[in-house]
Amino acid sequence: MWFSNLHIYRLTRPFELDATQLAEKLAEKPFTPCHSQQQESYGWVAPLGNAGNDWVHAANGYIMIAARQQERILPAAVIKEKLEDSIRSIEAGENRKISRKERQSMKDELVFELLPKAFTRSRRQYAYIAPQHQLIVIDSASASRAEALLNALRETIGSLAVVPLTTRSVTGHCMTSWLKSGQLPAPFSAGSECELKDMQQQGGVIRCRHQDLLADEMTAHINTGMMVTRLHLNWKDRIECIVDEKMVVRRLRFLELVQEQASASQADDAASQFDVDFTIMTAELADFIHDLVEAFGGVNHDAQQPAAAPDTLSEARA
Repeated sequence: MWFSNLHIYRLTRPFELDATQLAEKLAEKPFTPCHSQQQESYGWVAPLGNAGNDWVHAANGYIMIAARQQERILPAAVIKEKLEDSIRSIEAGENRKISRKERQSMKDELVFELLPKAFTRSRRQYAYIAPQHQLIVIDSASASRAEALLNALRETIGSLAVVPLTTRSVTGHCMTSWLKSGQLPAPFSAGSECELKDMQQQGGVIRCRHQDLLADEMTAHINTGMMVTRLHLNWKDRIECIVDEKMVVRRLRFLELVQEQASASQADDAASQFDVDFTIMTAELADFIHDLVEAFGGVNHDAQQPAAAPDTLSEARA
């Protein structure tokens, strides 16, 4: 349940559903496995999995939700190989060329034939809503998957006015300035990884690992016009992560101080431990996100356009 990536969105209008009302809405669109001719299925599941059946998990004003996506795996290379075999057989046997229209029709028939035999792959997507902070936080490093969850939530509850959380200062410029000056805003400290990009057309990229990011060598790269696009940060010795130029948080890790706090709970069962973990995680992330936003100059409230809603869920997940 501990999040490992963060896509953060800001609600531009208050989230008016409470946990009970939201659960009722989610229950109307549950996940169902793909049927034999269905390439993909997407729906809501209980965040606690086998430990509970509730459609949401709420604690201290935060509401956890979970979605499940299942897709049939039918590699394009397999379809292409079988299609070419069929085409060669027909062309040789009937001494004629297959037209483009016939080729497409054969491909469609082949997909129809193979789809029921294809393996399925599933993934869960977790998110929590923080109405008191006007935020939705999604555990995903992928923008398309995060948008798919938002689009599903929008379809489920009727409307959802959100925008990606942005700040008044440009994230990349701030991170570049920090390394150039050798000073990071408290309570952050530099880790040992970063990515530098030459902002000229077709510019190069330098990725550094296990490096002193405040060393003169890094300053020299920055002085040539390179900008920091990813930066390894430590927050209060409680969280470490990579932050990129779009303020997406990747490889999020809760450090020993936080894990010890969760372990000390001595919860009686999986559901109780989930509640403890969720309570601790959301409290930590509330402070972390606040400090991260302040480090980048505060919230940009001028960004009022809702995140684009794809026409279909399949398009969102492409």
